[in-house]
Amino acid sequence: MVVSLVAAAGACSRSARPSNPLVPATTTMVTAWQVPLDPLKDPTLTDPKVADQIKWGYRIFVDTPHEAPRFTGGKVACANCHLNAGQRERALPVVGVAGAFPEYNNRAARLITLADRVVDCFLRSENATGRGDEAPSPTAKEVLAVSAYLSWLSRGYAVGVNPPWRGKNAIAPDKLLPVAKLDAHAGEAIYTERCTSCHGADGQGVQIGDKKAGPLWGPDSWNDGAGASRVYTLAGIIRYSMPYLAPGSLTDEEAQQVAAYITSKPRPAYPFKDRDYAGSKVPADAVYYRAQR
Repeated sequence: MVVSLVAAAGACSRSARPSNPLVPATTTMVTAWQVPLDPLKDPTLTDPKVADQIKWGYRIFVDTPHEAPRFTGGKVACANCHLNAGQRERALPVVGVAGAFPEYNNRAARLITLADRVVDCFLRSENATGRGDEAPSPTAKEVLAVSAYLSWLSRGYAVGVNPPWRGKNAIAPDKLLPVAKLDAHAGEAIYTERCTSCHGADGQGVQIGDKKAGPLWGPDSWNDGAGASRVYTLAGIIRYSMPYLAPGSLTDEEAQQVAAYITSKPRPAYPFKDRDYAGSKVPADAVYYRAQR
């Protein structure tokens, strides 16, 4: 079923995509919510069986708590991290990524499919485990819908390779500071000066018109098994997509200090951390795993 839906979504159009279809990383507030590829406005989506899934997948992506409540344990939307509906440069863009799956995942210690990756995002970033209800599966309707949206964003891109913009939100290895030398207090000072206008002193987000930043810690945030709970991963997101009014203005070191501050805060517990990184060493920046290993 997953394969059929993904194939159908990709078959909607085979037209070539531009070399870089993404909203620039240095975008201003004028284009901060621009969505270059919006399935809700795509006149070529004429097959309702496929179109409805792609469109719902998009709606889930930009408003996860309301569109997929049974798998969302907090108030974080996919688009809170994957900016511009997953279409901004250096902000975890997902355009063209469907063709890269299946791929090996070090945390899972196995090959995973696109649907597996979506399930993992629900479990961790959306804290589905915090609901205590039915867990998402690769055949769950919400997972199929998000997979359909991601596949639609991958029309015309090569299969079996990563698009050139994937992974460009990471800080260069030679610029990473040892986690033990990062100072959460220094990060707090930077956060207070540069981040509170959108995220608030309490990290829960400030309402600005009809927009609100997702919570960075506490019970409504992502859980401690999510990728953003790793210091270096979060630092890369901060470095290139924050602050929202001046993305890219923080230094590599400042981004890491802010990430150290945010990851020093409490958040929901992912109950299956003991299953992660089987047979390998837990990464040094996976700070929430220290008590278990």
